[in-house]
Amino acid sequence: MPELPEVETVMRGLEPVLTGQRIARAEVNRADLRWPFPDRMADRLTGQTIIGLRRRSKYILADLTSGETLLIHLGMSGRMLISGHSVGDFHHAHPAPAKHDHVVLHMGQGARITFNDARRFGAMDLMPSDATEAHWLIASLGPEPLGNAFDEDYLVARLKGKNTPIKTALLDQRLVAGLGNIYVCEVLFRAGIHPARKAGRIAQARVRRLVPIIRDVLAEAIASGGSSLRDYRQADGELGYFQHTFRVYDREGQPCVTPGCDGVIRRIVQSGRSSFFCQLCQR
Repeated sequence: MPELPEVETVMRGLEPVLTGQRIARAEVNRADLRWPFPDRMADRLTGQTIIGLRRRSKYILADLTSGETLLIHLGMSGRMLISGHSVGDFHHAHPAPAKHDHVVLHMGQGARITFNDARRFGAMDLMPSDATEAHWLIASLGPEPLGNAFDEDYLVARLKGKNTPIKTALLDQRLVAGLGNIYVCEVLFRAGIHPARKAGRIAQARVRRLVPIIRDVLAEAIASGGSSLRDYRQADGELGYFQHTFRVYDREGQPCVTPGCDGVIRRIVQSGRSSFFCQLCQR
């Protein structure tokens, strides 16, 4: 499933095509994806101008002149594909309609934005723009890891006394929004913390160091266009490249990249997810 860097990358790719542009016609080709689409979604989108795009956790939010906001969740395989718009020196012509093109936005300037989702775990919803933080998918989310509310004092306070593994704690969207399996593995490797270590038993100084490491890893991943493992593509169809710099994720059995370390990357399963780590570097 796309994590924060992938969703941020898609949103940035959509911004120059959608911001300030009118939806000439919205086409909704099925009644639902992961959940039912809102009533009359096509009618409520058609004719509206997109004021701006923003991201909350793993959700893209498009604010409309109607006073509503369109929520977009990519799910496991969802893609927002741009056609009929020039990106740099390249013009992406409209492709033929595909089987899993579930929602299509025909923009007034001629571009087309297609939400294609083969596995149908994605979602779209409409909500009042002044009540987005009360939406049921957003209301319980913690602070953004790249925002000011997520700082060293906050993380120390939230992890104090926690008996859950640090990997599980950092994946809890109520504690911090947007972190997923890939980037938590990479963060814990850089911090030298074993993923199974109890969160409440990590020294405060080590917890404090996690905050800049989290921000560094996310910033590097965004700069690389995210990580493409199976289905993820950027909005222009290009792959992300951060997977080429993984230090532990998906490297089971390979040597540790730390100079002078003789360790081998191991894999364990925590809460149904694979955790990758160096058995010598991470304690």
